[in-house]
Amino acid sequence: MSVSRNQQSGDDLFQIGPLETDKTISNNRLARAISQTDKKDANDRYRVEAEDNNIPAPLESSSSSVEPPARKLVSWKDGDPENPYNWSTRRKAWIVFIGMLVVINSTMGSSLPSNAIPFISEDFNVTSSYSQILPISMYLIGYVVGPIFFGPLSETYGRRWIMTGTFVIFTLFTMASALAPNWSSLLIFRLICGISASSPNTIVGGIYADIYGDPVTRGRAMAVFIGGTCVGPLVSPAISGFISPVKGWQWAFWIGLMVAGVTLPILFTLPETYGPILLARRARKIRAETSNPNIHAPIELEKKGWKQMATVTLTRPIRMFFFELIVLATCLYLSLAYGIFYMYFEAYPIVFKEIYGQSPGISGLMFLPIGGGTVGAIVIFLLYDSFLRKEQGRNAPWTQKEESRRLPLACIGGPLYVVALFWLGWTSKPEIPFYVPMLAGLPFGMGFVLIFMALLNYLTDAYEIFAASAMGAASCARSIAGAVLPFSADPMYRNLGVPWASSLLAFLSLGMCIVPFGFLWKGDKLRERSRFCRYLKEKKVDDERALEAQRTREGNREEKA
Repeated sequence: MSVSRNQQSGDDLFQIGPLETDKTISNNRLARAISQTDKKDANDRYRVEAEDNNIPAPLESSSSSVEPPARKLVSWKDGDPENPYNWSTRRKAWIVFIGMLVVINSTMGSSLPSNAIPFISEDFNVTSSYSQILPISMYLIGYVVGPIFFGPLSETYGRRWIMTGTFVIFTLFTMASALAPNWSSLLIFRLICGISASSPNTIVGGIYADIYGDPVTRGRAMAVFIGGTCVGPLVSPAISGFISPVKGWQWAFWIGLMVAGVTLPILFTLPETYGPILLARRARKIRAETSNPNIHAPIELEKKGWKQMATVTLTRPIRMFFFELIVLATCLYLSLAYGIFYMYFEAYPIVFKEIYGQSPGISGLMFLPIGGGTVGAIVIFLLYDSFLRKEQGRNAPWTQKEESRRLPLACIGGPLYVVALFWLGWTSKPEIPFYVPMLAGLPFGMGFVLIFMALLNYLTDAYEIFAASAMGAASCARSIAGAVLPFSADPMYRNLGVPWASSLLAFLSLGMCIVPFGFLWKGDKLRERSRFCRYLKEKKVDDERALEAQRTREGNREEKA
């Protein structure tokens, strides 16, 4: 016998049949709870965004209205100079520069100990090869923890204070790493450094989305940002490789501290870019000037508190990872690419120190072609961007599809990444000059950056106001891979040999190449099934109808007058 249960909403009507177990019922309830949370989260965040931009809400009955009649909402007007979209080109360029500078600090810190590890291990009597990977892995574990908090918090409290506060902590614990009295304290300091350094990786993409409403200019800014994420890790091995044998391993961190010290006063010039927070400041100012307590910014009307933060805000990246297929597939591909990138800090010493007998400093220079590949990727991006704009100018049908605008770059980058891995593996032999495997860094850096440019821009465009949370999920997932995969590098390269170890990574990367091609094929369908994308689209349609209805009413009133 089946038991039925009816509720007011048709969406909540369900039956428990004779074959349904407690586990099935529990899973159904969990799925409904998550769906309701996603819907409420999407609706609330879109409502704030719409009211910020003075878009009228859909007509509702008085019984469902949450706005008292006397309440006045502060919103952006057309051409408002305080709206970040309307800031000057020079001011926006300065913000892009600040973001890139902070990201370079963050990523440089990740690999700063790479060629100093032998000297650190000797000082602290660390002999385990697995333990010697920990100064880098602990930092990347911090990259896992930080984005869970910083992305959503920046969407609640603003970008500036999160960025500056975490960078101050990063600077202090970079100094602490140089002064670490023992191995355990060094690892703890590196973990805290990594947590605070994850902030710009998570937030800068959101900052660029705050100031650039046009996807073209936003995409260019993101290209610069992603290029910056590659510069730091590639410079660090040369720094630590040359300075540690001469001045001691501590000087690798002292140089990192010097760079952070130069960056810190520049970072303090970063303005708040998050529109809802700027409107909240405007509302507070108007309330103070007019003594009218009913003037509010939309974000001030959101539910706040620890319960809201724990159940909705902080869980948003996690929900997006597990229940948004676009986010999940993107995270898996980026995680593999990112993990291989950090495996190179273990693989390159095996190739260039052991096979070619290079010193730590010289072997650190072998990473520089990857930086050259990064520059090449930016050139390819700009050429493609110019081509895309021309095609959009003539209304080419393929440019109307979201996936076609971003993902072709990943379709180029993926195969380049695979070629680079095979190249490194099968040319790393004593009879082949060292510069041949070294030059494999060119397609490697090019492929790596093109993959990231395409997929992160795609995430930003697909999830709009949830871009920081989607990127937080991506940052968290790839950092797990970056922290874990390097532990397998040494045994894998020694047991399989350089050719077959690199080939294994190449075959895995080849399998992940299908992700951007799959998005090109079915991405529009995936977005239609996405809870966040679907709710945002529905709200946009509702708001357009409401706006049209309002214009019709105003037109009728003018005709009667």
